[in-house]
Amino acid sequence: MTALQSLSLANTFIPTTDPDVSLAFYRDVLGFTVKEDVTNGDFRWVTLTTPTQPELELTLDMVGTGAMPMTAADRVALTELLAKGLLAALIFDCDDVDAVFEAVRSSGAEVLQEPADQFYGVRDCAFRDPHGTMVRFKTDLVRE
Repeated sequence: MTALQSLSLANTFIPTTDPDVSLAFYRDVLGFTVKEDVTNGDFRWVTLTTPTQPELELTLDMVGTGAMPMTAADRVALTELLAKGLLAALIFDCDDVDAVFEAVRSSGAEVLQEPADQFYGVRDCAFRDPHGTMVRFKTDLVRE
């Protein structure tokens, strides 16, 4: 095995301007577990894991806290892009996309797409998290 063959995704970032609002979605609606929640000044580091992939950490990335050097104008532009859902997307596998859709919709999350069979072999649906990130859920279709 080469060094590159041992790579695996360890962490991904979910942009947010309010980690408490994001926690209400990812922890309380989707059932993720908080692994770390630490604060250093204005910076807050919150990592979550899914029950089926505890080794993969999803980090709530505090946009505009000063953790990443940027101008005030950049901070405004970044926040606007976030609100439009243009900074990130997440796609989760699930056993029953229709059941997941109903559970997430009942939370009041913004629906982007109701469950639909796609030509590329999945049935999926899509929502926006409280800060604009598109969150999709998919179930692979059985091909004959």
